[in-house]
Amino acid sequence: MSTTELPANHAELMDGVYRWQRHIYDLTRKYYLLGRDQLIDGLDAPRGGTVLELGCGTGRNIILAARRYPDARFFGLDISAEMLETAGKAIDREGLSSRVTLARGDATDFDAGALYGIEHFDRVFVSYSLSMIPGWEKTVSEALASLAPTGSLHIVDFGQQEGLPNWFRTLLRGWLRKFHVSPRESLREVLESESRRTGASFRFRTLYRDYAWLAVIGGQK
Repeated sequence: MSTTELPANHAELMDGVYRWQRHIYDLTRKYYLLGRDQLIDGLDAPRGGTVLELGCGTGRNIILAARRYPDARFFGLDISAEMLETAGKAIDREGLSSRVTLARGDATDFDAGALYGIEHFDRVFVSYSLSMIPGWEKTVSEALASLAPTGSLHIVDFGQQEGLPNWFRTLLRGWLRKFHVSPRESLREVLESESRRTGASFRFRTLYRDYAWLAVIGGQK
């Protein structure tokens, strides 16, 4: 999907939300986007492998992953031009431009071959983006379709906070709505269904009393 074919409403919404937020995004989100480092540690990217992040945002995760796995190549996709500008500058500062390629696109409908010249990836990961993407189920399907035969999909996002006090859950949900974020109650069910459909293994963990969910489809059982 070319830049001109992006769904204008959502692309413009994300650019509007993050036009200024992107400058303080990483500083503020580190306090409540929990589980991201566990996801990166679990990628286990192979030597010479390819890794795609859907919803790469400011580049925080893809930079950490590129440092963690220096023999792999990384690719990032985001619908927000504002976020990609910030990510590109951060990647340049870290001296990772030769190993990290960014592209603007819709995570629910993208052509990896046209964007990156690569059809399939050894690892695909999505960190706290499904809760922001309309039609997020399509992102899961697209991610699985872009995996190499032995590849794996890694996801971390908000859980349902069932092990936490009701007042905390209410405050969190209210705060998230300000940024058009909605925890996906059916996320586990959808991932289980997709793993059965594709015949892939499925691993699922709840983190911090159900604050966050961490899931892997494919790879080693």
